[in-house]
Amino acid sequence: MKDEAIFNLYSNVISVTYNDNTAVATDANGNIVSWDASAVAAKEVELIAAHKLSELRTERNRLIAETDWWAMSDTPTMTSEQTTYRQALRDITDNATSLDDVTWPTKP
Repeated sequence: MKDEAIFNLYSNVISVTYNDNTAVATDANGNIVSWDASAVAAKEVELIAAHKLSELRTERNRLIAETDWWAMSDTPTMTSEQTTYRQALRDITDNATSLDDVTWPTKP
């Protein structure tokens, strides 16, 4: 994730290699590009959080898709429990930020 953070912060970097666990960033000419460790660490945290939220949304979307047939015009009207469940899934990212801290609603 450090590589991705460096690439995000420094547009001139085209390569990141490691020398004794130290990231070495280089530009198109092979010149070493210095980078700020604090900024990279902060960007890593941001990227990890975005990735976790993306995973959460992917699972949430899968669960909603499983119930899409409830809302089709050729099926009976959804029950209030079904509507509540689908809304709870849509609202899941109001409180959860990753699959690690989510409490999924119970499917009716």
